[in-house]
Order: sequence, then C-alpha cells, then structure tokens
Amino acid sequence: MTRPKKQYVEDVVGSVPLMRYDVYYHYMPDGTIKQINPFTGTEVWSVPGRSNKPLDNEIPNTAKPVEIKDTEDYCSFCESRYYETPPEKSRIIYRNNSYELVEKIQATEYDETTAEFRRTPNLFEIVTLNYWQQNYNFKMTKNQLEWREKYLSDQEGIEHVIKVVDYKLSRQGKNADEIKFMSVDEKLAIANAFFGGSHDLIIAKRHYKPNVRYDSQLNNSGELTPEEHFQYFRFTINSLSDVYTNNRYVRYVSVFQNWLKPAGASFDHLHKQLVGLDSWSLNIENQIHMVRNNPNIFNEFGPNFAIHHNLVFAENDYALAYCAIGHRYPTIAVYSKSHHSRPHEHTNDEIRGISDLVHACHAAMGSTISCNEEWNYTPIDAVYNIPWRILIKWRINIPAGFEGNTGIYINPISPHQLRDKMVPKLYEMRAKGQLAYGIQIAEECPCKFNCLSYHLR
Repeated sequence: MTRPKKQYVEDVVGSVPLMRYDVYYHYMPDGTIKQINPFTGTEVWSVPGRSNKPLDNEIPNTAKPVEIKDTEDYCSFCESRYYETPPEKSRIIYRNNSYELVEKIQATEYDETTAEFRRTPNLFEIVTLNYWQQNYNFKMTKNQLEWREKYLSDQEGIEHVIKVVDYKLSRQGKNADEIKFMSVDEKLAIANAFFGGSHDLIIAKRHYKPNVRYDSQLNNSGELTPEEHFQYFRFTINSLSDVYTNNRYVRYVSVFQNWLKPAGASFDHLHKQLVGLDSWSLNIENQIHMVRNNPNIFNEFGPNFAIHHNLVFAENDYALAYCAIGHRYPTIAVYSKSHHSRPHEHTNDEIRGISDLVHACHAAMGSTISCNEEWNYTPIDAVYNIPWRILIKWRINIPAGFEGNTGIYINPISPHQLRDKMVPKLYEMRAKGQLAYGIQIAEECPCKFNCLSYHLR
C-alpha cells in the first residue's frame, strides 16, 4: 500500500487502516476536501470552483448530422460489418420473445440471426496467445481445437480469417508485398489467437441511439433497457467464466469498459473487454492482505463510510451505489451485497441487482461523459474474499505536472457534488419509467451498516 501522507502512516496498523474517518475525508474551512483512498493510499484534493457543470445531454455545436441506415455500418463493430472482427466465440440473439446464447457459429451463418451482443477475440491482444505458449507451454483445449478445425474447414471461414489476419499485419507495419508472400500456414498460425486467446470483446448491437440525428447521440450503457443491460452483464460473466475454463494458467480476468476515446476506447461503439492475467495486481494483493487482517474492511471503508458521510445515492435489495473518495477522477462505486465474491458465482437475481444500479448510473450520466467501468472481485485462486464491486470513473480531467511532482491529485468534482448531480437525474429518469423496478434513491435508501456479506460463508 502506498502511504503518501505521514498522518496516514501513523493510522495504519499492519497495513490495515484504523477506523478514523476524519483522516481519510477532511473538510477545510474554504471548502477544499482532502481525501485519502483507504484501499490504495491515493491522495486527492477537491478544490472549490474547479467544475460544477450540471449533467446534460444537449447536442454540442460541433455535432454533425448522421445518415440514418437500416443496418448500421459506422465502424468495424457495427451490425453490417461482422466479418471485420475475428471469428465470434458466441452471441446473444432475441428470438421467440426471449434471449438465447448461440455459440461458435460458422462464417456462413453470421447473417442468419441478428446479434444483440457478440463475443469476439480482441484483434490486438494485451496478453497474447504467444505469451501463454512461450511462458507456460499453453495448448488449446480440445473444444477450441475442434472449433478451429470446423471453422477453417469451410472456404468462407478460411477467407474470413485470412482477411482479418491480413488487416492485422498491415496495422503492425507489414507492407502489401510482405503480406502477399506470407504463406497461408503462417497466417493460420497467427489466427490461432482467434480460437485460443484469452482477450475478448463483448460488443453491443447498436452504434447510435434509436432515431439518431447527430453523431454525438451514441448508444451507451444507459441507453439500453434494464433487461438489455442485464443480458449484457450476464453474457460478459458467462464469457469471464469461459476464459477461466479454457486457460488453466489464468489467475484473474480483468473486466472493463472504456467509453469514448478519452477513456481509451478504440471505437465509440459500446463494448466491454476481458483480459486473462497470470497474476494478481499489486492492488489486489494489498486488498487481500487488508481483508486477511480485517475481514470487514470493505464494509467499514465502503458502504459504512459512505453512509456516515451521506454519499450513498442509490440502493436495491442486492446492491448499493455511492460516490467514492480518494480517486483521481470522479468515481461511483457499485457494490454487490451478496456473500458470493465472484461475478460468475452470483445468482441471476444478484446479477440483475448490480446490473440495474450500474445501468441507472450510466443512464443518469448520459452518453457524452467519457468514463471507465472497472470490475473488481475475488481472484479465482484466492482464499480470502473481497466483494464484487464496479467503479465508474468519469474521465473529465487530465492529471498534469502538479499531480506528477506532488502525488496529490486534483479531482474537479467532490464526492458530495457528484452525489448532487446524480440524485436529481435518477429521480427524473425514474419518473419517466427508464430505471429498473426496486431502485431506491437518496433518503429512500435503507443504508444499513455492514450490508455487504462477502466475508460470510
């Protein structure tokens, strides 16, 4: 754990923070709020007057009209451009008034159904198949090999794979002649990553909102219905579980969503990413160490702390949302209350509960705020449990020289200001029937201490 402040060091015993709330969240007479994240030690100041814009989704002056198309083709993730991504591992379709999971379809079958959500390999992996092969002697599973052979046994399948590999090579600096004279076998060897890799994308169907007029009216998580968002979550969790199943060396799957280019998105098209890792991060190791010393630490410095400072703004039977402290960006935390500590261990009702709150947060924010959605949960091989919690970080500020040479980050929106932006929007959206049933807002929230059950078995 980093310890940027002497007072913080003095109030830590065995790397576990003591219950001294005033150390971590301190009001100055001028309105400055000094914060230290109790889980990471990050020091943050919220200075008055830095930013106090209301949430809105007005069309900006820079917006351009969009040509409306029956089938979207605005980017490589769009519905009419299925063949620009590597072979699909699975998709969710809507048929006979229900959602269905369809797995490992052939290239010739892509246009027979419409994918509400698609799972495809990431063309440019962060942790590559070669990494797993060279470092762990990883070999594809029987199911992966059978799918590869089946997909490549069809001429259209081979053509699809070669075309995608050629594009990848071109983006990696190969010229046209180098790509042309590379053998098919060499290209198919590169394509093994499409069938045996551990970095996937979960891609939503729509690029723009329904009835779009301008290019700023993108389809974000909040534009989905609560049911669609639940399917999006459940499909992501199904994919997470599958990564663990197919690669025994994966100890943690990082799940995240980058919304808009300032947050690191390659396309302004709604999608999540899953990346298999062979180790825990230092951040997770620190959290596990804290839980080992104090099993209730996430209650104490999560919901309990938020309740004490009136930062909880939404809750249902299965999850709770509040404005988090000590983050370099304005951050919303959504915690699962379940005793299950990994997403794929949750029941459908528990998944729906946390999905509904995350959906409500995105809906209230709107589609114009760039943000990262980051999933945190207990690693597959951990004995001590940490709760499944999702952080939504608004990428509206850029750390600069002051932050770099002091280690103090300036967050332009304090947790209380963030709460005051979210609450009116949530009431407004609930009145319009846009939120899931059962969400309580602000003073309606039960706010019971120690509401998280992650450490109870």
